[in-house]
Amino acid sequence: MRQWNSNSEMRTLEYIRICLEREHLKRTGLITIVVGTWLTLFNQGDALIINDIGILLIGKIFLNYLTPFVVSNAGLLSRESNPTPDD
Repeated sequence: MRQWNSNSEMRTLEYIRICLEREHLKRTGLITIVVGTWLTLFNQGDALIINDIGILLIGKIFLNYLTPFVVSNAGLLSRESNPTPDD
């Protein structure tokens, strides 16, 4: 059975806490909605127009929204880990 490194667990919990802060969720949520909607319309717009909705399309749309959410949070965590002198 694997034992978790307590420092690693604490760091992971801190990252989750940072990502779930209201101010950060507002920003990353807005990015997710704007970019996810654009990706969906651009990449799956034709399937949506002809009403060809299936499990594969739903999965693609989910990923269109998940990707900008993950990327924006990765950027947020990167900035939190390495603050600039002005912060």
